[in-house]
Amino acid sequence: MTQRVLTTESGAPVADNQNSATAGVGGPILLQDQHLLEKLARFNRERIPERVVHARGSGAYGYFEVTDDVTGFTRADFLSAVGKRTETFIRFSTVADSLGGADAVRDPRGFALKFYTDEGNYDLVGNNTPVFFIKDPIKFPDFIHSQKRDPFTGRQEPDNVWDFWAHAPEATHQVTWLMGDRGIPASYRHMNGYGSHTYQWTNAEGEAFFVKYHFKTNQGVRSLSSEQAAELAGRDGNSHQTDLLQAIERGVHPSWTLYVQVMPAGEAAGYRFNPFDLTKVWPHSDYPLQRVGRLVLDRNPDNVFAEVEQAAFSPNNFVPGIGPSPDKMLQGRLFAYADAHRYRLGVNHTQLPVNAPRTAVVDNYGRDGLHATRNGARHDKNYEPNSYAGPAQTGAALSAPLAIHGWTGTHEAPAHTKDDDYFQAGELYRLMSEDEKDRLVANIAGGISQVTRDDVIEKNLAHFHAADADYGKRVEEAVRALRED
Repeated sequence: MTQRVLTTESGAPVADNQNSATAGVGGPILLQDQHLLEKLARFNRERIPERVVHARGSGAYGYFEVTDDVTGFTRADFLSAVGKRTETFIRFSTVADSLGGADAVRDPRGFALKFYTDEGNYDLVGNNTPVFFIKDPIKFPDFIHSQKRDPFTGRQEPDNVWDFWAHAPEATHQVTWLMGDRGIPASYRHMNGYGSHTYQWTNAEGEAFFVKYHFKTNQGVRSLSSEQAAELAGRDGNSHQTDLLQAIERGVHPSWTLYVQVMPAGEAAGYRFNPFDLTKVWPHSDYPLQRVGRLVLDRNPDNVFAEVEQAAFSPNNFVPGIGPSPDKMLQGRLFAYADAHRYRLGVNHTQLPVNAPRTAVVDNYGRDGLHATRNGARHDKNYEPNSYAGPAQTGAALSAPLAIHGWTGTHEAPAHTKDDDYFQAGELYRLMSEDEKDRLVANIAGGISQVTRDDVIEKNLAHFHAADADYGKRVEEAVRALRED
C-alpha cells in the first residue's frame, strides 16, 4: 500500500510531525514553525458553541418509505406514491443538559428528522412527547433558564424547576408525561416520536388540513425507572448513543411507523380544545391515527461532529404541500431554530454536507459570508429581478393561506370549550394503572420535596389537585411524608 503524505492545511508536505522547530538543540521554539502553529491553532478551534437546548445528541441516516396513499391530504412530492423512498437523517437528543451530560436522565427527548426530498429539504422538529410545557414562545427562554444550571450554584436547582412550573399551570400535562413511566426511555430505539406541533397539509386541489405526526416505534416502548436510570448513567453516560450505534452496526435497523391525525381546516375553530395549543393533544377518538409510512435507520454517521453536531434542523424548512399552522410555539420556532444555527454554524450552514439537499438544486442570490462555498460564476448576478436569466419566483405558494382577523396586540390564546390547563393532565392520570400512578407520584414527590419554599410547594400541589382529586391527594401525602423524614 502506498504511504499517504501528511500535509499542512495548504497542501504542503510535512517534514517532521514529531518535533517542533527550535533555535538549536534544546533551544526555544521558533515562531516560524508554521506546521506547529497551524496545528495548535486548529486544535484550539475544534469546538463550536454547543446548542443551548438539545446539546447532547445522537444521529443516524435512513429512509422513509410511503406505505399508504395520503394524496387526498397533501401534494408533497415525497408522499406522492406508495413505495416512494426518501433519504433521511435523524438527531435524537436530551433537552436540558449540556453536551457532557448523561443519556439516561429524566428529560424529554428531541426527535428531529430531515427528509432530503426532490423538492428541497423538509425538517420535522419534534419530541418523544406529544405535548410541551408552555404554549407561547415568549416564555421559552424563562422556562429553559429554570431547567438549566443556576447562575450562582452552577447546578440544576429544584427550587428553580418547580418555581417555574408553579407559575405555569399549563405545564401540568407535560409534567405528568415527564414524571410518568415514559419519562426516561430505555434507548432511542424504544421510544415514540411526535411532531408535537400542529402543521398544515394542502392537497392538489388547494384544500387545507391540519395534522399531527406520530412516529410509533416498531421495537416497542421500553423505559427505565429512576433507579435503573441512575445506575445506567453512572455506569455508561453514553448509553443511548452506544445502543443506537451498535444496533445499526450489527445490522439491527430500528424503525418507526408514521401515523397522522388529520383535521379538516374548517373544523379547527369549533373544536373543543384549541388545536394549536402545544400543551394539548387531539384525542384519537376525535381524530383517529391514519398510517402514512415507515422510517428506517440503517447507517451511522462517519463523523459525529460533522454530521450530528453540525446537523441543523429548522421547522421553517417546508416543501410544497406542507406549511405552518397558527400554533404560537411553532411560529416562534420558525425564527428561533434557524437563528440558532446561524449563530453556531454561520450563515452558510445550509451548505454543509449533512444539511445540503441531496437531489434538489439550490439556486438563489445568497452570497458571501463565513465559509461560503457557493457564490456563483463570474457572470451570475446577486440581485433579482435581472435580465441575465437568473432564478425567478414560481408564484405558487407552498401551502394554503391562513385566515386572520382582529386587532394587533398581545392576546391570550382563544379559549375553546374544554381549554383549561388541567383537564388533559387529569385524563392522562386516569388512564394509568395503579402501579403507574404510584411511580408517577413518587417521581413528582421526589422533586417537589427538595424545594425549600412552602409557597412554591403549595402552588404546585394545587395544580395536581385541579387535574384530579386523587392525583393531588396522593402527591400531597407523598410530599409531606418525604419532608417529615
